[in-house]
Amino acid sequence: MSTTDAFAQAGKTAVLQNIHGTMAFLQKFPPFNQMDSAHLAYLVENCQLRFYGAGETILKPDDGPVEQFFIVKQGRVHGERPHSARRGTETTFEITTGECFPLAALIGERATRTEHLAGEDTFCLLLNKPAFIKLFALSNPLRDFALRGVSSLLDQVNQQVQMNAVETLGAQYSLDTRLGQLAMRTPVSCAPEMPLRDAVKLMHEQQVGSIVIVDPTQKPLGIFTLRDLRRVVADGSVLEQPIASLMTPAPFYLPPDASAFDAAMAMTERHIAHVCLVEHDKLCGVISERDLFSLQRVDLVHLARTIRHAGRVETLAALRSDVCQLVDNMLAHGASSTQITQLITLLNDHTVCRVIELTLEDMGDPGIPFTWLVFGSEGRSEQTLHTDQDNGILFEASDAAEAAAIRGRLLPLAHEINLRLAQCGFTLCKGNIMAGNPELCLSRQEWSKRFDSFVQATTPENLLASTIYFDLRAIWGAPRGCEQLRQGMLKHVAGNSLFQRMMAENALRQRPPVGLFRDFVVARKGAEKDTLDLKVQGLTPFVDGARLLALVHGIGACNTLERLRALIAQGVIEAQDGAAYEEAYHYIQQARMQQHQLQARNGQAYSNRVDPDNLNHLDRRILRESFRQAQRLQSSLAVRYQL
Repeated sequence: MSTTDAFAQAGKTAVLQNIHGTMAFLQKFPPFNQMDSAHLAYLVENCQLRFYGAGETILKPDDGPVEQFFIVKQGRVHGERPHSARRGTETTFEITTGECFPLAALIGERATRTEHLAGEDTFCLLLNKPAFIKLFALSNPLRDFALRGVSSLLDQVNQQVQMNAVETLGAQYSLDTRLGQLAMRTPVSCAPEMPLRDAVKLMHEQQVGSIVIVDPTQKPLGIFTLRDLRRVVADGSVLEQPIASLMTPAPFYLPPDASAFDAAMAMTERHIAHVCLVEHDKLCGVISERDLFSLQRVDLVHLARTIRHAGRVETLAALRSDVCQLVDNMLAHGASSTQITQLITLLNDHTVCRVIELTLEDMGDPGIPFTWLVFGSEGRSEQTLHTDQDNGILFEASDAAEAAAIRGRLLPLAHEINLRLAQCGFTLCKGNIMAGNPELCLSRQEWSKRFDSFVQATTPENLLASTIYFDLRAIWGAPRGCEQLRQGMLKHVAGNSLFQRMMAENALRQRPPVGLFRDFVVARKGAEKDTLDLKVQGLTPFVDGARLLALVHGIGACNTLERLRALIAQGVIEAQDGAAYEEAYHYIQQARMQQHQLQARNGQAYSNRVDPDNLNHLDRRILRESFRQAQRLQSSLAVRYQL
């Protein structure tokens, strides 16, 4: 280095003079806000302040093993790496005020894998490696943060959410608790030849609601419950019969490592009250509904059963408040956004099915088999409490004349179902995407022709329709016609490159609200001034991108996260990128649901818009990085389809 360069370097670096001011600055940001004052003072006393001009390289892989710990005091730093699909580089992350880097490389005593550039004029605090190592050994908050990285930030957010909910609800265990931990006693079992009388006596002595019938190797063959006992006694069955003739064969089971949430969902979906635990083909436990939930007021299994047996639509409408309460409970028990959307979708499915059944009882069965289809977020099993109706009817017909006649008989029923669903909190669709619309009450052949037209004639209207209708699911009636429709759709999309390109352009339409010179890009005027949309600008890029790639590669899953995982399995998306997309999607969805819950408690209308200035520093930071992952997904689509 020349003398001139040395002087220039020295001019950019200064020893800190205002120690107290720098400590006050750092105490605003994690992990420094959790560190002991003495440890923080040691950090500041050993730091230097360094200036980097816009575009200047701070760190690069060629520098060798990292020797400095950096904290951004002012400005921003971009992480750039070679793009996997094109020449040049892409920005993979952005580091702003109060954030630090490069922890993984420093701890691993290696070079950074990403070039760090000053995104604008930037000041960084630099701590040399020996001082960092000493501090790393002394400070638990710094060590935990360094070892866990950004995941610790997400943990902090989730812990805070749970603590806030627990203050009013009182959580008793986590939904992620292993079932093996909940099954505290040896399961009660018997041989197939045991008489019913003896089996019931054993259940009474052991004070259990079920007995599992096993073979000599302890493999479950069937299950018999108190509910079964009421049934067989009512049927006048002889108590001396072997229990094998009265049991429910092939009982549902889960491994001990499955979670409490897995068991609750299984009970709700399968209408059962007991789940066997099986490991290496041997019975090792039984989990009952009572074991699972001791929640206050309502629980998932009980609420689902109440919905299924509701005698009036008014009862179903009244149960919506219990669904809101249950979501609160789930948040308190550590449920993720994915678990909650699954839960809401499942309860909504039960509600829709019960509304259909009650309407058939009141209006009479038309005598025509039909399937109730759902589209959009309901089709993807990604519903939140704020939802409207997107549904249709599929039936079989031999020709157009028969289809028209069947449609005439089904439309009054469909219209009434739509109205009753609206009573239950499912808002009528403003775009009339409802089964009561003659254009959405179609034979399978008519649906197939409509889907084909979306692919063949790539108009803006058809592209928009495909983003709604291609996320479809059957929730009442025979599912076979829906699956045939899906397979035909996948075949047509795979063979039409023009439609794929148009879908890619559509997937780039909603840009994540982050810019180069400020954290967020918000609306500048009107009622939405200073806000951004978590759903449209945050979730939609992931939903549209995953849908496009899944359809192109013949993946039948509709759920966004299931699509991403299938794309990773096929090698379409790199595992590291897919994991980042999934985590970002989780966080934005979680933020959206928390906002909906707060709005519900305050009696406000549901809205997906949020003012980022109302978020704390941690939420802002993670939300910004989540949006940047959506940008990365869109960038990869732009390269893939040369847009």
